Amino acid sequence: MKHTPGLPRTTIGILGAALTTVSGILILGLAAAAMQGHLGSPYIGIVAFLVLPAFFILGLLLIPAGAWLARRRARIAAERGEEIPHLPIIDFNDDLTRRRVLIVAVLTALNVLVLGVAGYKGLQVMDSVAFCGSCHSVMDPEVTAYGRSPHARVGCVQCHIGEGASWFVKSKLSGAWQLISVTFDLYQRPIPVPIHNLRPARETCEECHWPSKFTGDRLRITTAYAEDEANTEKKTVALLHVGGGQSATGPIKGIHAHVAQGVHIRYLSDPNRNAISTVEATWADGRTVLYRTKDTPATLPAPEAWRTMDCIDCHNRPTHRYREAGPEIDQAILAHRIDVALPWIKREGLKALLVAYPSQDAARAGIEKQLTDFYRQLDPAAFPAREPSVKTAASALGDIYGWNVWPNMKITWGTYPSFLGHDQAPGCFRCHDGDHADKSGKSISQDCGLCHSLLAVDEKDPKILSQLSP
Repeated sequence: MKHTPGLPRTTIGILGAALTTVSGILILGLAAAAMQGHLGSPYIGIVAFLVLPAFFILGLLLIPAGAWLARRRARIAAERGEEIPHLPIIDFNDDLTRRRVLIVAVLTALNVLVLGVAGYKGLQVMDSVAFCGSCHSVMDPEVTAYGRSPHARVGCVQCHIGEGASWFVKSKLSGAWQLISVTFDLYQRPIPVPIHNLRPARETCEECHWPSKFTGDRLRITTAYAEDEANTEKKTVALLHVGGGQSATGPIKGIHAHVAQGVHIRYLSDPNRNAISTVEATWADGRTVLYRTKDTPATLPAPEAWRTMDCIDCHNRPTHRYREAGPEIDQAILAHRIDVALPWIKREGLKALLVAYPSQDAARAGIEKQLTDFYRQLDPAAFPAREPSVKTAASALGDIYGWNVWPNMKITWGTYPSFLGHDQAPGCFRCHDGDHADKSGKSISQDCGLCHSLLAVDEKDPKILSQLSP
């Protein structure tokens, strides 16, 4: 008697076949829906191309396990006097055998196709912005800041991972721990800046921003409003000496002299890079100069302790930007989201934003109440006419608070300062402070003119603007 144990003989085999069949159909169906643009939620993509493939593979593993159990049971039965089951005989002269082999081959090919589609779409899902930002309360601040940044159309993986398999594997291993941290609430609040495990900027930022292309000067006009009754508009005009674009033998000047061709700068700092104790600069002509402060250790550490300077050392918030309250109000007034005709709106807006609220919803309610109370008391007769503008301003201020302050994540004004310039943090002055000197006593220059020329500072009607645009 020839006998080949069938799937119906074990529950595990039946379960495996069912899991594989159902998950395979769902994967293909959801993949087709994704191609038509019908998957609106990142969680559907996660289920379709990460969760379901796991069930699909589990089902494939259960099928042979069920067959093995069936044979084991048959063998035990044979030990009790029943016929010992024979190994299956594949005879292609038998019509039934040929049909079964053909079915197995077709199903195997289909399984490979399903896993291939699921794997490809799974990689796409894991590389999507929606997937990166799907951990609600944890990543909401970063996703919000990203959406307002100059890189809002650049995928997360292009900066955080870049090209190559090694960094992809590193990121997924890191992501596995992050998943555990979120699941069991093990993450820090606020989230620490991942400055020590970022890929070098030369392998990410410089895929688009070429140092050899930085050149010349750029005019920058900044509009701000005073904290007076008239919210007086003032402008600062600066000529930024962008620099860069030099050859190894040409002049090295401007902001991007730090990354000019042939220039190599490294430094020693505290873990957060807020305070820099030692700077070593190697210039294009081969000269190497060491600048020390009083905090520099007598014996310099091993090479791995040094940080090689790149884009991120100044542009430390290139995408996930958290702005200060004052400039945010200035921008809202410029965009006509806040009525500049409201007296004292800049001052009162700042007061309302800088209150410590327990939540963003509480902030919106508190800001509206604070503004309403102020303008009602300021001029009761004028308040009815001003009320719509007050409510609009309160809504705009609520948005500003919601973009930058996240009480549940312990993120407030200044939690993540920018080193670009020297407004929110020491920035440039971490090195250009007069305290870093070489062995001859010559210090790193504090000349602001190396980076910018101020053509007007907080002027109501800068003469330079009328000259540039008569």
